[in-house]
Amino acid sequence: MADDAAILSYVTAANIACGGHAGDEGSMRAMLQLCRELGVSAGAHPAYPDRTHFGRRALPMSADEITAFVREQVRMLDRIAREEGVALTHVKPHGALYNQAAANREIADAIARAIVEHDPRLALIGLAGSMLIEAGEAVGLYVLREAFADRAYERDGSLRARDLPDALIEDNLRCLAQAEDILLRGLVTTHDGALVPLRADTICIHSDTPGAAERAAYLRRGLAQAGVEFVSVR
Repeated sequence: MADDAAILSYVTAANIACGGHAGDEGSMRAMLQLCRELGVSAGAHPAYPDRTHFGRRALPMSADEITAFVREQVRMLDRIAREEGVALTHVKPHGALYNQAAANREIADAIARAIVEHDPRLALIGLAGSMLIEAGEAVGLYVLREAFADRAYERDGSLRARDLPDALIEDNLRCLAQAEDILLRGLVTTHDGALVPLRADTICIHSDTPGAAERAAYLRRGLAQAGVEFVSVR
């Protein structure tokens, strides 16, 4: 929680765990209060209901089941947000659910359907170039294509699996260089040195990576100096 609070000083949007992989009413309320105080856009971060593996293990669930638990998690956070006078702005799936939705249209559609059923005004954040973006667009959601400063890429634009070498990028200079390449040049260098096109609207960093708060501050300063304009999710 301490790192999460520190990170909020440097970002424009926060993805808040809402009971699937992590989070409870107390943590949700605390993060929403900080978002309100700091002017940070607050969004739901639903995941497979798997706290043991922090939502980073795929579970065998039907599309209807996925729609139901995503909708339930978003509703829980939205209820608390309303009590705190905060309007949610977006939904971004977490972990295995996010990665599966990037490549599996049925799962992507299930997530998009859950958002539409709850509130079609919410934006959907998904991996740039993925099926999740396509699914959101198909049902009329406002979508934001996401890229990562602290994760390595494969040549097909997917994120390198966390159990493989060099999947996480913890060097701040390298994170900044990757974010600048994506935002200013529309390119990313893959883990094996290839340059591939990548167009994104938003850059993500993970709060559970060591040194995350310092990294967020470093990226904010570096990107501002490079001329990047920071705006909140509408």
